Amino acid sequence: MLAKLRSFWDEPGPADAPGRVWRDWVLLAGFTAAVVLEVLLRPGLPYRWFTGAVALVVLPTLLIRRTRPLLAVAFAFGACGVAPFVTGLDLGLNSFVFVLFLGYALTRWGSGRQAVLGAAIITAKLAVGWLAGHAGPDDTLAGFGILFAVTALGAAVRYRARFRLRELDQVKLLERERLARDLHDTVAHHVSAMIIRAQAGLATAPFNPNAATDALRLIEAEATRALTEMRGIVRVLRTDEPAELAPTPGLADLHGLAGAHRVGPAVDVAITGDIEDLPAPIGTAVFRLAQESVTNARRHARNATRIEVSVVADDAAVRLQVTDDGEAAPPRPATSGGFGLLGMMERAGLLGGTCSAGPAPVRGWTVTAVLPRA
Repeated sequence: MLAKLRSFWDEPGPADAPGRVWRDWVLLAGFTAAVVLEVLLRPGLPYRWFTGAVALVVLPTLLIRRTRPLLAVAFAFGACGVAPFVTGLDLGLNSFVFVLFLGYALTRWGSGRQAVLGAAIITAKLAVGWLAGHAGPDDTLAGFGILFAVTALGAAVRYRARFRLRELDQVKLLERERLARDLHDTVAHHVSAMIIRAQAGLATAPFNPNAATDALRLIEAEATRALTEMRGIVRVLRTDEPAELAPTPGLADLHGLAGAHRVGPAVDVAITGDIEDLPAPIGTAVFRLAQESVTNARRHARNATRIEVSVVADDAAVRLQVTDDGEAAPPRPATSGGFGLLGMMERAGLLGGTCSAGPAPVRGWTVTAVLPRA
C-alpha cells in the first residue's frame, strides 16, 4: 500500500499539457461577463461589490489551470476560503462555479504530488468554511461531492489518454517488428545467394578461373545490397523470434489481391512504370500497404462495389493509391487489430516515405503512400 502511495506521489504530470489557447480566453470572457451581470442584476446579494471583486481577481487562474494547476487551485480556493472571514458569510456568487474547471485540471494535468496537495487545499477550504459557520453541513457535503466527481473525471480522462498513448506505441512497435522481419527475409535471401555463388566459384575454380572471377563479382553485388538492407534493419526494432518461413511478398504479388476474395467489392490492380530494379524492402512495403488498405476498405466501406489499387513507379519514388467507392462515413479507426492506418504510416515513415488517408473528393475513401526508391 505504501509503495502504491509513493508511486502516485512521484508520478509526473503529462508532458503534453497545452498552454493557453483561444478557448481559454473565451472561457475567461464568458465568466467575467457572468460575474458582472450577476453582481449588477441579482437582487439580495450580500456584499455584492466585494464578492464580485474577489471573483474577478480569482478568474485569471483559468489561464494557468493546465500549466500550473496547483498554483491555480491554491490561489482560487485560498482566496475563497479567506474572503468569508471578512464578510462573515459564504461567497454566494453562483458564477464561482468556474472553480470546477480548476479541480478538473488538477487531476488531469497535475503531477501526483500536485494532485495530493491540491486535494488537501480543497478539503481544508470546505472544512474551514463548515467549522467557521460560513456554510451549512448540507452545502459542504454537496460541494465536496461535486468537486470529488469533477476531480475523479479529470483523473479518468488522464488515465484514458495514457492508455490510448500506450496502445498507439504498441501499434508502432508491432509495425517496426513486422518491417524488421521483412528486411530480415530480404537480407537472408542475399546471403543465401552469396553462399551458393561462392560454392559454385570454388567448384569451378580449378578448371575455369574466369567463372570464379564472375562469381566474386556477383558476390560483391549481392553483399552490397545485403549491407544496404542490413542498415535498414538497425533502424527498426527486432525481436528474437524466428522470421516467418513464408516468402516475402512484393509488387508481383499485388495482382493476387484482385482474386483474393470471391465476395465483396471487386479489386482492380494497375502497375505502371519501371519496377524491375525496385529494392525488395520497398516492393514489400507497397504490397503490405496495399493489402491493409484493401482489407480496411472491405471492412469499413459501406456499399462499396469497387476498390482500385494503383502503383506508379518513376526514377525517384513509388506512389501507391487505393480508392474505394463506398458511401460517405465517419472517419475510420486508426487501428484495426493492431495494424491499420497508424501502422501503415509508421512503416512508410521508417522507409523515408509518407502515408495518408481520408475521404475521396466525391465518395469513398483514399489511401495514398509515397516511398522513395533509394
